[in-house]
Amino acid sequence: MDSVSKQKRSWIMSRVKSSGNKSTELKMISVLRKNGFSGWRRNYPLEGRPDFVFPKQRIALFVDGCFWHGHPSRCRVPASNREYWTGKIEKNRKRDRLVNRRLKELGWKTLRVWEHEVESPKTARRIEKALAERAGGGAKTGAIDSAKRASAKAPGSRSRTK
Repeated sequence: MDSVSKQKRSWIMSRVKSSGNKSTELKMISVLRKNGFSGWRRNYPLEGRPDFVFPKQRIALFVDGCFWHGHPSRCRVPASNREYWTGKIEKNRKRDRLVNRRLKELGWKTLRVWEHEVESPKTARRIEKALAERAGGGAKTGAIDSAKRASAKAPGSRSRTK
């Protein structure tokens, strides 16, 4: 049983914000900028309310909290009111699967990143790969384009002739 009334719990939960979470979304913004990803949007009107969307490539990016979305090893369900929390988390996971399926039916690619993996180099690689695949050239094109961008001359520089 919960230690507070149903009304009080409802009020407490209403104060939990679903966007602007420093441990997830703000870190992801930093990762996107640091890696030079462009074309992403926040608060895009799409089913499931993805945290980030690349509309041109039709990629929906979700940053999932380990507790709320039930990470297999990092989700620690509270000892009190365990039945409530396991049910709540399972509903969230079921909704995630439904949203993934629905977006796929609509022609969108869904990427889900666990909050503890946001700053991992693996996350940037996954995003780059998805963007490259959606650009039509497969994963290698994204890597080649990145290499070309890195070796490109600065604007206004002149080439030397021998």
